Amino acid sequence: MASIQAHNLYKVFGRRPARGVEALKRGFTREDLRHEGLTPAVIDASFEVEPGEIFVVMGLSGSGKSTLIRMVNGLLEPTSGSVAIDGMNVTKSSGEALRSIRREKVSMVFQHFALLPHRTVGENAAYALEIQGVNRAEREKRAAEALAMVDLDGWGGSLPGELSGGMRQRVGLARALAAGTDILLMDEAFSALDPLIRRGMQDQLVELQDRFDKTILFITHDLNEAMRLGDRIAMMRDGRIEQIGTADQILNDPVNNYVAQFVQDVDRSRVLTAESLMEKPIAVIGQDQGPLAAQKIMRENQMSALLSLRPDRTLRGVALESAVAASVASRRADLPLLGPAETAVVRPDDLLNELFGIAATTEGPLVVVDDRDRVLGVIPRVTLFAAASTQEIDLDDSPNGLAPSTVGGSL
Repeated sequence: MASIQAHNLYKVFGRRPARGVEALKRGFTREDLRHEGLTPAVIDASFEVEPGEIFVVMGLSGSGKSTLIRMVNGLLEPTSGSVAIDGMNVTKSSGEALRSIRREKVSMVFQHFALLPHRTVGENAAYALEIQGVNRAEREKRAAEALAMVDLDGWGGSLPGELSGGMRQRVGLARALAAGTDILLMDEAFSALDPLIRRGMQDQLVELQDRFDKTILFITHDLNEAMRLGDRIAMMRDGRIEQIGTADQILNDPVNNYVAQFVQDVDRSRVLTAESLMEKPIAVIGQDQGPLAAQKIMRENQMSALLSLRPDRTLRGVALESAVAASVASRRADLPLLGPAETAVVRPDDLLNELFGIAATTEGPLVVVDDRDRVLGVIPRVTLFAAASTQEIDLDDSPNGLAPSTVGGSL
């Protein structure tokens, strides 16, 4: 079951907002309703957030993203539609039932820290636990542990005014972690920070997510931040969700011109990963086969590089066309290979900007392996460089003359 479920959400501000929803369903535009004194903030928004996922809602100012997150935690009531958290209907909950969901299921991290200035850092980190009725000794212990998680060990006795902006935001994150909820709602949590501090907070969030596997709904207007953090991203415009997908899907398969124009200036090298670029090899060769067999496979498949795999699908090495041809001419019986130590081996989550330097160390394609060193796929050089450019590449001029079909296809 999804941790967060939002179905057909509408939020219209003004008198008689239900009439506004009906008008939107009949095809009236946002501007049409504004002439009638109604402001549609969110229009027919539906999405689900899976357990352990970072789901980013991305949009410019006025797109409706902050209104959306306020409907998720029950701070705003939808004009129409529903929200459920862990199967519990937030929309129909009120009073103690709604407060219970907020206390036990959801923690918020705000843009402007929302710290109590006359309470210490430790007391701020423990505040959600105090609301939950946790005894003092336990909440102090959990708050201290949470502060240590965000590198604020020893700062518990300080006041928020004695901390930098980045440190105060880490207190807000510690407060959410100390609460022990499985779901974090982060509304423009890093937007008020300087770029370098913001980058550090992004790094820290990724590290914490690797450790604790929270479900995170993250709101931002920064596309690079969305691409860096999100397992999936919802692109919003004028109250509507235009597209939901991974960073790779949104970059490479935008649903419309708006999304395409929005992402055209994204630094793709910091978003695309080896997994998103890799191709399955057309063919491989076993460890007992020699240069004649390799040459036959390479000619039949028009390949200039061939992987040799062991029976357990780990890499034995890469055979290059030129070396194989020389071996056949000299009647050598053994297959000449670039061994694993000489071959560019990468992991699925390695970023594109990390792959260029690695590719420079070997003649063959990059080989993508899993955590058990089994081969998942390959990245030909032309694919690597084409991924970083929107311009067409002349395959005849590509490094080593490796065309995309050189080692592509299926196992």
